[in-house]
Amino acid sequence: MKLNRFISLLILTSVILLSGCEEVLDNDKVAIRLGHQLDINHPVHEGLVYLKDELERLSGGEMTIVIYPSSQVGDEREVLELIQIGSMGMTKVSASALETFVPEMKIFSLPYLFRDKTHYWQTLNGEVGKALLDAAEPFRFKGLGYFDAGSRSFYTTKKKVTSPEDLTGLKVRVMNSQTAVAMVNTMGGAATPVSWGELYTSLQQGVVDGAENNLPSFFYSKHYEVSKYLILDEHTSIPDVIVVGTHLWDKLSTEQKGWLEAAMQSATEYQRELWEKSTADSLKIVTEAGVQVIKADKTLFEESVQPIYRSLKGSELEALVSKIRDIGGDR
Repeated sequence: MKLNRFISLLILTSVILLSGCEEVLDNDKVAIRLGHQLDINHPVHEGLVYLKDELERLSGGEMTIVIYPSSQVGDEREVLELIQIGSMGMTKVSASALETFVPEMKIFSLPYLFRDKTHYWQTLNGEVGKALLDAAEPFRFKGLGYFDAGSRSFYTTKKKVTSPEDLTGLKVRVMNSQTAVAMVNTMGGAATPVSWGELYTSLQQGVVDGAENNLPSFFYSKHYEVSKYLILDEHTSIPDVIVVGTHLWDKLSTEQKGWLEAAMQSATEYQRELWEKSTADSLKIVTEAGVQVIKADKTLFEESVQPIYRSLKGSELEALVSKIRDIGGDR
């Protein structure tokens, strides 16, 4: 099964490498290839479909986006690398996955950084959010904007977690992010990076004892089928970033760039509404399926990660944290 998956991925990637990141069809339509890892029912995928439709509408059919969902062209790191070499046009990627390329993106993986949703969007839509998108350009990525990816919480297969101490000894899957690893280890768990595509089996077979993610992803991945407990500690709010390769962006005309940016703005607003509904629906469904939902005492978790903030003393990230905390008032 894995061999067939590898062969299919190799063939598709080879086709993309040979044909380039975008192509001009018979009717002179510019078709931009976009790969991502999520299910087609996920609100982020639906937001990307809306982006595609808006781009076609605004451009009068001159531009479109060809979407490859469900890891058809690889995981987040692999798609980013395809963009860097000019073999993929766009992607949706977690800000955490950009850390390797854009160190400033580590800021989003810091736990309990945002006071609430208003503070979160004030940051993303303001000067700080734009500066973080711009920081990706030296690495051949043009950040178009952000999609909502909610707040991330822990879920476990066998042991109920109500406090950071309960994480002691548990192998918790995290994204391949140094900051995420540091967060779980500081809380007392054993951070274990596992690829998204392998996580269901890893939970099922006990390779890991739990994971952390947002509610829609917990539901659409079907991880609730093998995880008995969900604790709503909401430790991080890590946005998804819509990225286009600079090699492609630089080829677009001013008018084409305008269409793509306008479509992105509309898609962001649409996706935020989808996300709110999907989060509520997902919580209802997993609860009805028998998952025990625990409301965390967030102060306990927030106190447990203060060593992470102390370790930032004198760094550029510490200055950025202060800047974010000053947005909209003192924390």
